[in-house]
Amino acid sequence: MDRMLYVAMSGAKQAMEQQASVANNMANASTPGFRAQINSFRAVPVAGGAEAPTRAYVVATTPGADFSHGPLTETGRALDVAIHGDGWLAVQTPDGGEAYTRVGNLQVNAEGQLTTMGSLPVAGDAGALVVPPGSTVAIAANGLVTARGAGDPAIGIAEVGRLKLVNPPVADLVRGADGLFRMREGLAPAEPDAAVTVTTGAVEGSNVNGVEAMVAMIANARSFEMQMKSMRSADENAQSANKLLAYG
Repeated sequence: MDRMLYVAMSGAKQAMEQQASVANNMANASTPGFRAQINSFRAVPVAGGAEAPTRAYVVATTPGADFSHGPLTETGRALDVAIHGDGWLAVQTPDGGEAYTRVGNLQVNAEGQLTTMGSLPVAGDAGALVVPPGSTVAIAANGLVTARGAGDPAIGIAEVGRLKLVNPPVADLVRGADGLFRMREGLAPAEPDAAVTVTTGAVEGSNVNGVEAMVAMIANARSFEMQMKSMRSADENAQSANKLLAYG
C-alpha cells in the first residue's frame, strides 16, 4: 500500500512542478528572446530499509531550455538587433559578471552607454560601449557599432566598438533566475565568435508555442488529478484493510 502512496505522492509533486514551468513559459510567450524552460524528472529508489528499493519517488534534474529560434519581427528601429542563426549577445550583470541573451531591443541610457531594455550594459569586444551625446547610432551585421553626430559628414562616422557576439556550446550554458544564461561554474567567459551576425531593425520573439503550452497545462492538471485519486484509493484500501483486521 505504501508503494502506491509513494508513486502517487511523487507523481503529484512532479505534476505541480511541471505545471509551474509551463505556466512560466506561457506567461513569457510574448517576451522577446525568451527560451522555453524544460524540466526533466527521474525515478530514484528510497534509501534505507530492506524493502526500500521497491519504493521510488520522482526527483527533478537541473532545468534545461529549448534553444530553438523564435520568430523575427521587423521593427525598423536602428537599435533593435536579432541574432542571425545560433549565437548570443553578451551583457554585463550587476555583480560584474557576464551573461548571455537573445534579447536585442537596445537603448542608450543617460550616460551614453548602450544597454538592454532591462538596463544591463551591453558588452563590447573591448569593454563597455559608450556613445557620444546626441549621436545617431547604427549597428552593422557584424556587430560594429558606429555613431555620427548631428551635422557630421558620412566620412566622420566614429566607431564606438563591436558587440560581443558569442556562440558557446549550449551544453556549457545554464539559465539563471533572471532569465539570462551563463557559462557553467568553472568555465571561462565565452570568446567572441566572428561567425555570429545580427539582423538590424528586428527583434527575436519568444520560442514558446502558445498552443503547445496550453495543451501541456491541461495534461499536467489531469495528471495531478489522477495522482490525487490514486492517493485517495490507497487511503480507502487501507481503511478497508483495517476494518477486516479489526473484525476478522
